[in-house]
Amino acid sequence: MQFSKGMLAVVAIVPLLVGLNGCASRIIGVREGAERVSLADANQVANCQSKGGATISIFAKGRSVEEVEANMYQMARNEAVDKGADTVVKGASPELGKRTFSYYKCRP
Repeated sequence: MQFSKGMLAVVAIVPLLVGLNGCASRIIGVREGAERVSLADANQVANCQSKGGATISIFAKGRSVEEVEANMYQMARNEAVDKGADTVVKGASPELGKRTFSYYKCRP
């Protein structure tokens, strides 16, 4: 049986892509200080200083809801460190893989 160059490329690339998809949750690193950022409800940040907000968007196709949410939360915690915040509040999620977050400084 003889394989064309195109078939060999497919045979080589498909396992690579499948393997990378399974590792997607480990691609998002933890920024120094992000482990101290907490998640709160909107009613818990009334006395906190607002540090802005952002929309986090990640690739979600073929991934579990839990994995996607965990990745977005980690990205939000990383962003909080950059903004000088110590607390994040989940906002709207118009679709899987996209969510708004608000950032607050609640601790001295």
